[in-house]
Amino acid sequence: MAYIPGGTFRMGSDKYYPEEAPVHRVSVDGFWVDRTPVTNRQFREFVEATGYVTFAEIAPDPRDYPGAPAHLLKAGSAVFLPPNHPVDLGDISKWWTFTFGANWRHPYGKGSSIRKLDDHPVVHVAYEDAAAYAAWAGKSLPTEAEWEFAARGGLDGAEYAWGDELTPGGRHMANTWQGQFPHENCAGDGFERTSPVTAFPANGYDVYDMIGNVWEWTTDWYSPRNKGDVSKACCIPQNPRGASESDSYDPGMPEIRIPRKVIKGGSHLCAPNYCRRYRPAARHPEPVDTSTSHLGFRCVVRNLETEVAEDVNSHG
Repeated sequence: MAYIPGGTFRMGSDKYYPEEAPVHRVSVDGFWVDRTPVTNRQFREFVEATGYVTFAEIAPDPRDYPGAPAHLLKAGSAVFLPPNHPVDLGDISKWWTFTFGANWRHPYGKGSSIRKLDDHPVVHVAYEDAAAYAAWAGKSLPTEAEWEFAARGGLDGAEYAWGDELTPGGRHMANTWQGQFPHENCAGDGFERTSPVTAFPANGYDVYDMIGNVWEWTTDWYSPRNKGDVSKACCIPQNPRGASESDSYDPGMPEIRIPRKVIKGGSHLCAPNYCRRYRPAARHPEPVDTSTSHLGFRCVVRNLETEVAEDVNSHG
């Protein structure tokens, strides 16, 4: 893990998507964060030690999804399947499909495996799966503020985790999409799907993959807009915890009462023509009962002695 010293920073962005606005100052205490997303190797160790079964490996309970056709109530998860031609970008069903048998062991469905993917981030983990792993490891999932502070790497206000240019000097700094999403993947960064968690440079806090590769869960309930900035420095929120669960439901789908958490960081599917969420300020809602082929997580540890952190960091 890497020690993040904490401090006050400008959270959010006024330049891109409305849910990121307004920019507002918040403060976080120091904490430790995993240097990489949790990998397939690490998640396998957890499963082998505990016998844990993930959400995607369990058939849905009909009582939780009243009216759903019985033939659809099978274990599975959402998998990205690119079309071979341009499609309506307003219809995600053109590239996402709920795939029976897809889970962390079989990321693209039956017949697929994570062989040779030990160092790739684990995917197809619902919120409860990420929380269960964190508890087993003696850690926690990060708040949105902690996650964004760590992602910025000490560059307060910068566009990206490495500065203000997406590809400085033509160098790809994260696993994102090159080409016209979702049908044209030029893979200029060397990867069509997920990548090893240290394939791209670490940020200023020596933390990898905070941008791109896979989205990451946070503990905060989602709200469609940030609170405004405070007028006095004395009132800057300290360790904010986001919205309430009751405010996190999708108002556009009142018939579906599944609360949503904030996910951060974007993924290998984020593209300039569709989803410019490969930035620390970017945020998105994800229902807690949902897992996908581009969503993972990392953990944090709070309340360790600062002296220990400084000693560890000073010795590498």
